[in-house]
Amino acid sequence: MATPESPYGSSVAVGGGKPVRVHHLAAAKRDGVRLVMLTAYDAVAARILDAAGTDMLLVGDSIGNVMLGHESTLPVELDEMVVATRSVARATKRALVVADLPFGTYEAGPEQALASAVRLMKAGANAVKLEGGRPRAASVRALTQAGIPVVGHLGFTPQSVNMLGGFRVQGRGEAAEELLTDAQALAEAGAIALVLEMVPEPLAARVTESLAIPTIGIGAGARCDGQVLVWTDMAGMTEWSPRFAHQFGQVGQALHQAAADYGAAVREASFPAEKHWFSS
Repeated sequence: MATPESPYGSSVAVGGGKPVRVHHLAAAKRDGVRLVMLTAYDAVAARILDAAGTDMLLVGDSIGNVMLGHESTLPVELDEMVVATRSVARATKRALVVADLPFGTYEAGPEQALASAVRLMKAGANAVKLEGGRPRAASVRALTQAGIPVVGHLGFTPQSVNMLGGFRVQGRGEAAEELLTDAQALAEAGAIALVLEMVPEPLAARVTESLAIPTIGIGAGARCDGQVLVWTDMAGMTEWSPRFAHQFGQVGQALHQAAADYGAAVREASFPAEKHWFSS
């Protein structure tokens, strides 16, 4: 399939270069066009990733362990997600901005979920994401009826890490049917897409085939309708990255070298040079 080129030279299929919206996701599923999703937490990264042709930017509660120094996503506050969402939305021209509802902001039921989601939408999100299956269906339905698009999240759900016993693959054995039922319940409630994290590849394929909405995989094999990675894992910002990630660059190493070169230039007085200052 031929795809139009973005102003930045990357191939753009979803939305034909126009801002990506909910109906474009459905069209991508129908036409077999893979969706590209990355996390973003600030305007600098969002502007770069958006310009590269990324279809969906996830303002993930992974900001907790990726950017804020926490060991998990659990400490992240809604106020922090609002600031991050506002920053990403301001810098984004094309990608669909999806913001995570953090732990403790929707579990009480539809009323709490709606109040929290409204804050993220006012900050500039185009959709929100929440974790969990059938117990969240009522909230998905309430948000959808209020005009708020919802992305579901099944498999390994980081906000439930304590209940799940750590970072473990989900949906093996008899649990596969439970996950499939959860996926169908979220779709029937109005979810526009579904993230599948750390799910066996055959199960992810079954879920993808059974749903009319697109699935976005992370550690779920290649037969999902799209893929998502934490941008720092994708770009090689850290020495360690999950097994399911691939480093498509070594940005961390490049940044380290740039900082070291800057330090050396300052110490040897080669920076700033005359071209960097203002004469009288």
